[in-house]
Amino acid sequence: MTAQNSATLPTTIAVKNPVRRGTALALLGVVAFSLTFPATAWGLESFGPWSLVALRSVLAAAIAGAFLLARRVPLPAREHWAGLAVVAAGVVVGFPMLTTLALTTSTTSHAAVVVGLLPLTTAALSALRTGARPSRAFWAAALAGAAVVIAFTLAQSGGAPSAGDAYLFGALLVCAAGYTEGGRLARLLPGWQVIGWALVLCLPLSLAGSAAGLAYEPVHLGFHGLAGLIWAAAGSTFLGLYVWYRGMAEIGAPRASQLQLAQPLLTLVWSVALLGEHLSPAAPAAACAVLVCIAVTQRVK
Repeated sequence: MTAQNSATLPTTIAVKNPVRRGTALALLGVVAFSLTFPATAWGLESFGPWSLVALRSVLAAAIAGAFLLARRVPLPAREHWAGLAVVAAGVVVGFPMLTTLALTTSTTSHAAVVVGLLPLTTAALSALRTGARPSRAFWAAALAGAAVVIAFTLAQSGGAPSAGDAYLFGALLVCAAGYTEGGRLARLLPGWQVIGWALVLCLPLSLAGSAAGLAYEPVHLGFHGLAGLIWAAAGSTFLGLYVWYRGMAEIGAPRASQLQLAQPLLTLVWSVALLGEHLSPAAPAAACAVLVCIAVTQRVK
């Protein structure tokens, strides 16, 4: 090996390592997110839906607060608090509550297909929020994905949307709003601080909700219930978003979003492996169709 090659080799490795590290972090985030619905289903074995969501938020806020204190992160500027409130309402409160209520009547595989539309919903709301003008091909793919999900839900529920479907479609909207505002704030603050401060902002409400939920909903502690609660709080709500934002910062949003295309299909795998659900042929077919639609939007927007 020549001296010139020896001198350039460390530079080459240094360029490649951040990409590999960022890809691994983003992929870890996708895996964490894909386990959210199975963990919630386990948590519902021990807790009522209101108690589960409130306790999940309290535990995640405690972890986030510890990180913020340990790193001595200063309070966000006053102009950021309104945006953090939107993130908190959508990601910390709205999405967990609506999906948890949906899972009291729907299977995790059904929910995974419907919520698989989230990247498209987020892209649409982001375009409205920022004034961006995606191409006609983008909107055609987005509408096709929505049509697939609507057809799937109608077929699965006998021709009319169920209460669980209403909760899931509501969850899509509020989470997309939270993601959109979080994406805007992540340009001004580190992404993990955005979700961290949103969790801390909700802590008083979460504590009150935990006290009320535990007082009025029965609790039957078991391994599944506790494991589901801990994962939903530490794994999905904080760790998943932490590594996701770190990975996205290193490899960029376009490349990271390609990894997230696998999330609905991973959730279907977990629903079978962890919950013993039996998938209808329509579930993986619809998930794959939505994946194709999302892949098209990534190519043309």
